This record gives sequence, C-alpha cells and structure tokens, in this order.
Amino acid sequence: MSDVAIKIGNLGKRYRYGGAASVSYNLRQDLTDWARGLLRRPDHRPQTKDSSLQSPVSHPTLHEVQEKHLAEDPNYFWALRDINLEVRQGEVVGIIGRNGAGKSTLLKILSRITPPTTGKISYHGRMASLLEVGTGFHRELTGRENIFLNGSILGMKRSEIAKKFDEIVAFAEVEKFIDTPVKFYSSGMYVRLAFAVAAHLEPEILVVDEVLAVGDAGFQKKCLGKMGDVAKEGRTVLVVSHNMIAIQGLCTRAIWLNNGMVQSQGTVTEVIQNYQHNAISSCGEQIWPDLSTAPGNEDVRLSRVAVVPCEYSITGAITMQTPVKIEVEFWNYSHNAQLDVTLHLLNDQGVIAFSTSTVHRKETSGRLFSKGRHATTCYIPGDLLASGMSTVKIIIVRDQARAIYIHDDALAFEVVELERQHANYGKRPGVVAPRLNWDIRNCN
Repeated sequence: MSDVAIKIGNLGKRYRYGGAASVSYNLRQDLTDWARGLLRRPDHRPQTKDSSLQSPVSHPTLHEVQEKHLAEDPNYFWALRDINLEVRQGEVVGIIGRNGAGKSTLLKILSRITPPTTGKISYHGRMASLLEVGTGFHRELTGRENIFLNGSILGMKRSEIAKKFDEIVAFAEVEKFIDTPVKFYSSGMYVRLAFAVAAHLEPEILVVDEVLAVGDAGFQKKCLGKMGDVAKEGRTVLVVSHNMIAIQGLCTRAIWLNNGMVQSQGTVTEVIQNYQHNAISSCGEQIWPDLSTAPGNEDVRLSRVAVVPCEYSITGAITMQTPVKIEVEFWNYSHNAQLDVTLHLLNDQGVIAFSTSTVHRKETSGRLFSKGRHATTCYIPGDLLASGMSTVKIIIVRDQARAIYIHDDALAFEVVELERQHANYGKRPGVVAPRLNWDIRNCN
C-alpha cells in the first residue's frame, strides 16, 4: 500500500482579469481556430506536378489549440502553474509565500472548492479543511446541527459523530450557544467551532489556512497544540501561515510558493531561510511607475515604498544602532479624503514588533488629502530594532475607522548585530532590542 497521502501532477489554475474563475479554455474560439487550420490551403508552397514531392500538411489538433490559448490569452493570469508535489502520510507540511503567491488557491483546489484548470490530484484518505471562517457551515442551522452536517459530509456515521460531540463542544467553548443558529455567532465563536469540527472528526488529511489568525492568542495556542496531536496520531496536515514560529514548531517539511510556482521545498529551516533571504534582497525598495499595475484600488494606489538608513555606513548595512526611515508614497483618487497611513513592523518569525500610524501625530492625524500624489515618512530611532529580517505591512485608513487598502510584505530589510553582548551567546532575544537607561546605586 502506498504511503502517499496526496499526489499533485502538473497542476495549474488560471483566472480571468477582473472576473471570476474561467473555464479551462474558450471552447468556441478553439473550435473556430481548429476548423480554420483544417480548411487552410498551403497556397504559399510552390506547386508541382508530382504530388509525391509535396510535403505533408500538418494541422493543429484541438488539444494543441487549447494549450496555445491557455498560454497566450492576455485576458487571463495563472494563479498556479506546473505544481508537482507529493505529501506522504503523517507529514505536517507548511506552505509559505507572499500574498498572492497561490497558497490559498492551492488549498481550495485540494479541498475541491474550486476545480483546477490543468493537471490532476489523487488522495488517499478522508479530508477535512478549514480555509475560511465557517467554510461548510449552514448559517441557518444551529451549532449542533452543523457538527452533524459536517461529520456526514466527511462520511462519518451518526454514532461516530455523537461519540466526539461533547469533546468538540468543549474545545470550541460554545456550550451555551450550541443550539443557536450559527448566523448569530461572533467570528471568534464561528472559527472555534469550525476548527473543532475539522480537527476532532478524525480525518486522515487536515488542511488549514491562515484562518486561525481570527482567534485570540489563547485559542491559537490551543489550535496549534491540537494540530500537533493530530500529527502525532499519524495523520497528514497541510497548513498555510505567515507565522514562521508556527511553521517551525509544527511542520516537518515546508514548501515555498512564489508567483504560483514551487520555488523550493525541503526542511523547514532551509526553506524559511531561502524565503527570507529572497525577501531581503528584493524588497528594500519598491517602485511602481505604471499606476495601472501598481498595488491599490479605486481609492488609493502605491507609487513607492522604501526603507532608508538615516546614517551613512561603509558596509551599507542597517545595524541595530542605525536610525532608519520608512517612506510611503501613494496616489489619492478622492477629493479631500481623510486618510492615515499605518505601518506594522514584523520580525523574522511573523510577530508584530510594533505598530505606528500618522494618527499618533496630532499635526497629521485625520489630515485631508487632495487628489494627487502624496509622501509620508516614518522615522525609527536607532537602538530599537532587534537583529534579523524585518518586514513592513502598510495599511491606509479612511476616516480613522475603515481600512481602504492593505499591503502585506510591502518591504523587507535586514538588521545586523555588530556589537555582540557578552551576556548573549546568540541572537539577542526579543521582538525589539531597545537600549534603555539604567540607574545603579549602592543601597548600603
């Protein structure tokens, strides 16, 4: 018996720009081009009396025409392309990559939520997935009814579900609301119950997306512990996360997706290092001269983001003592829009070190922005950032209440430690490393 739980061969998924998922190809256009190929006469070749000297005419097959349109149609883009993977039974595989790399699309195809455009997938075992809050739940049904509904979808008998029922409810901490329609649940209650159902109904394969970020810190810790228990039982787990701590602590193997393709796969440490080093080398500054392709929407679009050291360094490196500034330039398309720019700075394990915003400065908070291009600069003092890779998330907020645009992983830069503290034999611990004032006195 094969020990392969999931086998993916030549998997691809494409979408139409500005629209929903496309069918695999335009059948009408393909048939038309195929027929034209059959009817087209080789008039450009010289005629000869001896027909045996004429070279045979090769007409394209319908499959060849289809493949050509899949590759060349400018109205579509590939979210995934040429994915070939094997996941063995009992493996815990982490899938990492920047936003838009194709991670969630891959999990949706694996969970049979959306079909692939090309390729095929084979499974060995029963699969449960938690991709979005309440995926597979019926809003009009109660929590109790949804537990039994999801169990039935997984192919479990009612007696099997009933055996696990109390454990599921206790884990989700929704005892008082178990007979309430889930449409009245908060997002936290929703995700707690959804995860509890997916993890406790004993699927051979468990697929989990970044949805765990919805819960509070205590619940996330409990979920990670449960996924660890599932893995120890020999079941297969696939998890997508930007939290490198979770990936390192939970997974036995990692896959890095980049631009819809597998960039690398292997040990967790190796793949994460490759991913982070790539981010460092390519994301110290981002410029979008063409607004039609710049990140944003109908309200705002980014034109440039950069991290710039405020002090000259011979090596060009940003040290723990180097003050830096983060520059964000954007186009505003609304007249007199009240906007604020917020930055989240994350460390190399995906933990938010701190958050800062123009709303914290009275002179700029709630400022009205005219139509056009604007520039903001945030100054970060030296002796604050810990060594390692830092990434920046940009959020543009309107009316101090609504985020109108969010750009994850907008920047990445490395902070190096040159002054090694004698008390520390490795990297200085902590998400930040401030140099604070101390007072030492003799109390005798």
